[in-house]
Amino acid sequence: MTASKDKAPDALRTLPLAMLRTFEAAARTGSFRAAANELCLSPSAISHAIRGLEEALGTQLFLRTGRAITLTPNGETLFGHVARGMDELRIGMELVSSHGPAMLRLHSAPSFAAQWLLPRLSSFLSAHPQIDLRLAANTDYARFEYNEFDLDVIYGQPRSEGQVVVPLGQELLTPLCSPAMAARIRTPADLLHMPLIQSDVKKIRWPAWFDLNGLPTPPLHGARLDRSFMVIAAAADGLGVALESTLLAEREIRSGRLVRPLAGKEKEIRYVGHFLTYATATRRRHAIEVFKRWMLEELALSLGEAPPQ
Repeated sequence: MTASKDKAPDALRTLPLAMLRTFEAAARTGSFRAAANELCLSPSAISHAIRGLEEALGTQLFLRTGRAITLTPNGETLFGHVARGMDELRIGMELVSSHGPAMLRLHSAPSFAAQWLLPRLSSFLSAHPQIDLRLAANTDYARFEYNEFDLDVIYGQPRSEGQVVVPLGQELLTPLCSPAMAARIRTPADLLHMPLIQSDVKKIRWPAWFDLNGLPTPPLHGARLDRSFMVIAAAADGLGVALESTLLAEREIRSGRLVRPLAGKEKEIRYVGHFLTYATATRRRHAIEVFKRWMLEELALSLGEAPPQ
């Protein structure tokens, strides 16, 4: 028994990569036949490779019931590691390949991605065809330590340990509504009697705006939404007045679907809402610098600021 255990590490080091690739495909698709089609092999070749892997590891990886297969607990554990390893291999090859563009993986807060970034992506990709940009959007922060993403655009103050943090300019937070609703608003006090759309994730909300403008906060009723892009759409559709960033709503303002009914009549709220972050020890420094420079120049145009030097 001791001798076989001593030999086991050597056997594992010599496992063919193709065997692990076969296991990953079978585990991911849940079918030997589907894995065979993907890898251009026969189902019997897939089955044979899996048997060989199980023998080399000394454990069962799949439960077989007729033609159906399911991962055993050990199979689930191995799949998690092998899948990550395959992703790392793919990323590594893309990084060093001279046959294609450099890959840049961007994560973003959903509303910033939908309202500001997506309308501009075509200009970035046209100007920088050497960069293959991948975009994902949700409310979680990117976890750079797991090498999931290269850049993150976040809403609110970021964690800064081991990261470069770039503020993305001051945004104006102001009441916005449809032109028809704006016709009923002449002073800040008029908002006391208007339907107000609430945003559940906004750092600055209606009570802060009313307090700054010397007014009591009225009872808040009506629509409550948890994403700025939904709040902006609801206001443009006439559901009420939104307290939103003109940066995120610039398309709707430019098209006339949203207006500022109290421009020049309110005490304005300006704040830094979004930040660009990336790991200090990044491996994609050039592509990140290219994207950062492009973003700051575009934001300067949006915010009416001087472009960065």
